[in-house]
Amino acid sequence: MNKIGFWVTSLLIALALASSMLFVVDQRQFGVVYALGQIKEVITEPGLNVKLPPPFQNVRYIDKRLLTLDSSDTESMLTAEKQRVVIDWYVRWRISDPSAYIRNVGPDEAAGAMQLNRVVRNSFQEEVNRRTVRELLSVKRDALMSDVKREVLEAVRGGAKPWGIDIVDVRITRIDYVEAITASVYGRMEAERQRVANELRSTGAAEAEKIRADADKQRDVIVANAYRDAQKVKGDGDAQAARIYADAFGRDPGFAQFYRSLDAYKASFSKKSDVMVIDPSSTEFLKNFVAPGAAAARGKQ
Repeated sequence: MNKIGFWVTSLLIALALASSMLFVVDQRQFGVVYALGQIKEVITEPGLNVKLPPPFQNVRYIDKRLLTLDSSDTESMLTAEKQRVVIDWYVRWRISDPSAYIRNVGPDEAAGAMQLNRVVRNSFQEEVNRRTVRELLSVKRDALMSDVKREVLEAVRGGAKPWGIDIVDVRITRIDYVEAITASVYGRMEAERQRVANELRSTGAAEAEKIRADADKQRDVIVANAYRDAQKVKGDGDAQAARIYADAFGRDPGFAQFYRSLDAYKASFSKKSDVMVIDPSSTEFLKNFVAPGAAAARGKQ
């Protein structure tokens, strides 16, 4: 039993020792082997590797993939015309030299991101100070990103202590005024749009009045022409009627006088309550109500 326990214990110790000496490097990482706190070896290829057991050697891993750093602060920057703007940006970067990175920047990716954020921020501030808002928004936006990338590369590669990183890309996601200026700009834009709207309304009202005046003028002309034509037609009708009456009355003057008398009497009795009193001794009045043909017939009798 003592021998079995000895061999089991020895096996467990060997397995523990082997596990502390073996490590696997993933294809997405660098494996950095430390010996008493100093970098002993950097393993760049994935696979199974061997090292001395702790505390003689230990291993730490650093990401070798493409990393993204987004802007984290909202502090404004001054343009060439002293306008305050807020810029959102991001940087794509990766660790190219783990040894230089660990010695000059820090042991992990967070240390590099913190220092890189400061450098990019300063570069943007310097370049924004040289440009106007119009250039930042449209004309020289690409040039701004190129200049910032160049300055950041010079900062991380130059000097006596290179950072051991590569800057792949620098991009701007948003450029905007600070909140106070934005409200003022929106107010000016609203006032300008209101002014344009009022001008359009005034122009439309003037055009409407012009159209209405022209329509009224055309209506008056049409009504006048229609009245003129109606009067002309009416005059022609009255003349033709008068001619017909004259022709008819000329053929029989007695009948004409009788018809006129009827019209006169009809005009005299305009109300139903009017009463006519006839003097029997007056024969002139009765003669007017006897047709000329009838009078002639009585005469013959």
